[in-house]
Amino acid sequence: MPFIALNAGDVLWAMMVYFGFRFLLTHKNTLTVILLSFLFSFGIEFSQLYQEDWINQIRGTSLGALIFGKGFLTEDLIRYSVGIIFAAVLDKMAIMFIYRS
Repeated sequence: MPFIALNAGDVLWAMMVYFGFRFLLTHKNTLTVILLSFLFSFGIEFSQLYQEDWINQIRGTSLGALIFGKGFLTEDLIRYSVGIIFAAVLDKMAIMFIYRS
């Protein structure tokens, strides 16, 4: 259970990003949504390498911390990848199930 508790938040965050893009870009194919999700998620993570007072003040708020994070972690990139891929698989399975019915 500690493994799940440690990793689930970032996986779910990345899934939320994927489904957010999927909701906004329903006319785009899955690969486009996956790529945009990776760009957004990785962009946010790499932006955490930038440490200036003004951005750290935003990160110091609850909403700022949820959106921008607080510090760069390489393992977060792995968690985001798992979340995006898992969300894309769920998305494809749901589409196949709907069209099969």
